Amino acid sequence: MLGSRRSRRRFTTALAGLGLLVTSAALQVSTSATPAHAATTHRILFDNAHAETAGNADWIVSTSQPDPLGEDSSPSAETDWTGALSSWGVALQKTGSYSLKTLPSGSSLSYGGSSTTDLSNFDTLVLPEPNTLFTTAEKTAIMNFVKNGGGLFMISDHTGADRNNDGEDAVEILNDLMTNNSVDSTDPFGFSIDSLSISSDHPSAISDSSDPVLHGSFGTVTKSLIASGTTATLKPADNSSAKGLLYRTGYSGNTGAFFLTSTFGSGRVAFWGDSSPIDDGTGQSGNTLYDGWNDSSATNAALALNATAWLAGSGSSSGGGGGGTGTCTAAQLLGNNGFESGNSTWSATSGVITNTTGESARSGSYYAWLDGNGAATTDTLSQSVTIPSACTSATLSFSLHVDTAETTTSTAYDTLKVQVLNSSGTVLGTLATYSNLNAASGYTQRSFDLSSYAGQTVTLKFTGTEGSKLQTSFVVDDTALNVG
Repeated sequence: MLGSRRSRRRFTTALAGLGLLVTSAALQVSTSATPAHAATTHRILFDNAHAETAGNADWIVSTSQPDPLGEDSSPSAETDWTGALSSWGVALQKTGSYSLKTLPSGSSLSYGGSSTTDLSNFDTLVLPEPNTLFTTAEKTAIMNFVKNGGGLFMISDHTGADRNNDGEDAVEILNDLMTNNSVDSTDPFGFSIDSLSISSDHPSAISDSSDPVLHGSFGTVTKSLIASGTTATLKPADNSSAKGLLYRTGYSGNTGAFFLTSTFGSGRVAFWGDSSPIDDGTGQSGNTLYDGWNDSSATNAALALNATAWLAGSGSSSGGGGGGTGTCTAAQLLGNNGFESGNSTWSATSGVITNTTGESARSGSYYAWLDGNGAATTDTLSQSVTIPSACTSATLSFSLHVDTAETTTSTAYDTLKVQVLNSSGTVLGTLATYSNLNAASGYTQRSFDLSSYAGQTVTLKFTGTEGSKLQTSFVVDDTALNVG
C-alpha cells in the first residue's frame, strides 16, 4: 500500500505525542531450584539509598555497607550486626546459602552497569520502606531487573509515614514505581497499595499447604502483625498471578491483602504492608524500634525468610535465578515486540508507532511506520536489550515492508539503517541498509545473527532518512530477538 505520512500524522492518536525512554527488554534467566539451605549462593541486595534510616527507622542489616561482613564476618547472634534488620540478615548469613550486600546511602539503583552493587549481580532486591521517590532511571532498572528474572521484596508502611518530611511516604513511592515507569505502567504486578493507616491487627495466613512462602524451609507461617500499616488491593484481571497470602481480619479475596506474591516477566514479587514485622528491636543509637521479628503472637521471621528464599528462586521448581547473568533459557527478549501496546517499551519519533490505516500491520493492529512524508525527515525506533552471556545463539528478526513514490531503479534516495549501539550511543555495527530500491508489495522477514553481542546491553535502532521530494515508507512489524 502506498502510504502518506502527512495524512497519518493528522489522524494519529494521542499515543504519538507521548515522550518515551529507552528501556531494557525482557529476558529469562534461571537457575535450578534448590532448597534454602543448599550450597547455591543466593545474592540479596538491601536498599539503603532511599532514606531507609530516616526518623526512627533503621532498616539496615548492618552499619557496614555495602558488605555487612565488614562488621562481623561470622555472625552468630543478631547483635553481631547493627541494624533493625540484623536478625533477618544474620539468619540468612548463617545458612551459608546467601550473599548479602547493602546499597549505601548516596548511591543509585542501576541495572546493566559495572558497579558491584548493580542489580545484574543479584537475585533479589529488598526495598524496606523507602522514603524517597525512585528516579526515572532507577524505576527502569528495577522493573527490568524483575522482568528479566529478579526477585523484588516491597515493604510498605501506613500512609502518612513520611519519615524524612519530603512529602512522600512508602505507599506513594511504591505505587509510583508500579504506575509511573518506562517499562510497564499498566498495573504490571496486579495490585495497588491502599492509602490506609491500620493501627493494629494480626493478619492470618490462607490455607494452602503447597505455598512455599507459607510452608518453607524456615518454618510455617500462621500470622503476621500490623503495628500501624496498610494493605493492598489485588487486581487479578491485570495480573492473574497476584495472590494474597495473609489478610487483615475480616477481609479476603481481592481486598485487605497484608502479604501477597506475584510475578512479572520472568521474575517474582512480594509485598508486605508494614515494616514493624521485620524490625528486630535493636539498631543504631537514638532510634525507637519495635521487636516484631520475635513477637510471639506472629510468625514474622518465617514469613520474611521463606519469602526471601522464594524470591531468590529457591522456593519451588518453577522459578529462579535472578536478573544477573547465569544459565541461558531460550526466550524472546524484546518487549512489546509486535507494537500492540502502543508506545510502551520502545523509544520512537512521535507518530512512528501507530495503528492508522495509511499502512497495514502484518499482524494485530499496531506497527512502526518510519518516514513516508515526501519531505526531508529522519525517524528513529529503538529499544535497549541485554543479551545473556551464557546464550550461544541470538537472532534478531523483523518484518519489513517498503513502499515508495520514487520511480528510479538505480538511486537510493531514502534509506533505513538497522544498527546496534552501545549504552553510550556508539554504533557497534550496521546490520543492514534498506532504501526505496527495496520497495515491494507485502512484508519480507529479515534476520540477523547477534550472538557476538552476548553478555552486552545494546540498543537496537532503526533510523529512517527521507529526501526532500517523493515519499518512501519503511514499515516494521513483528520484531523478535530470540536467544538460546
